[in-house]
Amino acid sequence: MSHWNVGGTGKLPMPALKAMCIEEGFAQVQTYLASGNAVFSSNRSEAQIKTALEKRLRAFAGKPVGVIVRTAEEMAEILAANPWTSTSPAGTYVVFLDDPLPADALDGIRHRTDEAIQLGKREIYISYGVVGMGRSKLKIPAAANGTARNMNTVSALAKLSAAA
Repeated sequence: MSHWNVGGTGKLPMPALKAMCIEEGFAQVQTYLASGNAVFSSNRSEAQIKTALEKRLRAFAGKPVGVIVRTAEEMAEILAANPWTSTSPAGTYVVFLDDPLPADALDGIRHRTDEAIQLGKREIYISYGVVGMGRSKLKIPAAANGTARNMNTVSALAKLSAAA
């Protein structure tokens, strides 16, 4: 079971997203809310899934659209690795990235106030503290090509992935 996330399309109706996955031959396709996330089964590699969906999304949106792919096992690991389990899941985010993070991934951070940040394998965990994500001015250069989801969404996607 794979989970993938779409960022930067503008508006992507979930029925269109689901149809793209089905047209690619993926099985057990489910979308989650209007979040740009889909869960499905496929025997293809991460790179093959990413390439196929980015091609379809480029045709749909008329511009390049990035896709982040994770397996069901990776989603479970990401959820379990949340360093702030006692913090509100709505205020704790995971930034998903394609590549493993270098040791200097947190260099160049700007406008940090009370946000807590921790690196994962290909993720950056952020707890936004009192200021909240909506008012935070935090800039993490290493996160520029990623897409963020709060822990409520991560938890829901991990459960959907495990159940399929």
